[in-house]
Amino acid sequence: MYGIGADPTDQTAVDRLFSLKGRDPDKPIALLGADVESFAKLAHIDDLAQAMGRRHWPGPLTLVVPARKALAAGVGDPDRGTIGIRVPDHAAALAVLTATGPLAVTSANPAGGVDRLDEAAAEGQFGSAVDGYVEGTATEGSGSTVVDLTVRPPVVLRQGPLKLRFG
Repeated sequence: MYGIGADPTDQTAVDRLFSLKGRDPDKPIALLGADVESFAKLAHIDDLAQAMGRRHWPGPLTLVVPARKALAAGVGDPDRGTIGIRVPDHAAALAVLTATGPLAVTSANPAGGVDRLDEAAAEGQFGSAVDGYVEGTATEGSGSTVVDLTVRPPVVLRQGPLKLRFG
């Protein structure tokens, strides 16, 4: 699915993202980055997170790890001090993330609405309320597999295309 993103440290940008989607403010947004190293300043990447990232990224795996610093409200879980991180398997997204650094990203659709799969559909939905669009088509599919690495053994919070079991 096509996504929209914001600087995860800019509260105004993140608020705008939630407003555009009509997203529940209690449903945190994860970070997308270009590679495991790109998260170093924002998240604590232990040996297990390093190994899982190197094995499954880019790909449909989100790892929940401790955040290194407070991000804008709505990015990660401030009560637990955690953040979800993922490296997408999409050349255009990786090019943007390489240029910008990690972004708080969510699907480009109204909360609960139909996924948008390209920039034309996203622009048709959000128009000039979004600062820019990247040309390209996203793949259709379910959300990523989400694994909480802040507990041992790790816990699969959402089963997605990548089937993992622990313990």
